[in-house]
Amino acid sequence: MTKKGYKRVVVKISGEGFSSENNVIDKDSVKVMALELKAAHDLGVELAVTVGGGNIVRGNELGLLGVNRVQADYMGMIATVINALVLQDALESLGIEVHVQSVIEIGKMVEPYNRKQCLRYMKEKKAVILAGGLGNPYFTTDTSAALKAVELGAEVLLKATKVDGVYSADPMVDPKARFYNRLTYSQVLNGHLKAMDATAITLCMENHLPIIVFNLRKGQNIQRVIQKEPIGTYIGE
Repeated sequence: MTKKGYKRVVVKISGEGFSSENNVIDKDSVKVMALELKAAHDLGVELAVTVGGGNIVRGNELGLLGVNRVQADYMGMIATVINALVLQDALESLGIEVHVQSVIEIGKMVEPYNRKQCLRYMKEKKAVILAGGLGNPYFTTDTSAALKAVELGAEVLLKATKVDGVYSADPMVDPKARFYNRLTYSQVLNGHLKAMDATAITLCMENHLPIIVFNLRKGQNIQRVIQKEPIGTYIGE
């Protein structure tokens, strides 16, 4: 890793990163994601990955359909564990030692989340996948990613998405949407920009943790952003 690169990062990958138009879990998408993370891991960075579960279950959407919201959110937490295990398998097939930790305890499949043990794995250059969200309903996996990044002393929270960064509107819908290279936390909050949910942004702001939102589906982007190349949207002070 170059001297200018980040040394410890948390990467947030949404459930959409695991899927395609035809498949809830798409093996080709997962393989590409794993190769990108391996390239980042090979830089020597201390790496933790948090995953969403929206490709399988979105708690808030199930709630709108009449499912008890608390139950729906717990289903969403379990969905993140499924994605974590999928990603673990893909990374291990590439020769990386991977540990899955979850705040939802499933003893035979994943380890319970333990901050000190997680840091130990990271310092040993073993990849860690964090699942289960916060373990409480009504909180998003974005908020969980922000909290874990703060807890683990990450230098930056990297949010990997399907677009190039933060826009004034959804670029998939509005071709005139404006792209932002750099934003302050307050600009994101006051402008109601769809970077991360407000709780996650506020948590990062209070702890002076920068966020970079970038496109997961462009080759070598995780590696590039870890080496501090100017891609995506930087959110900070």
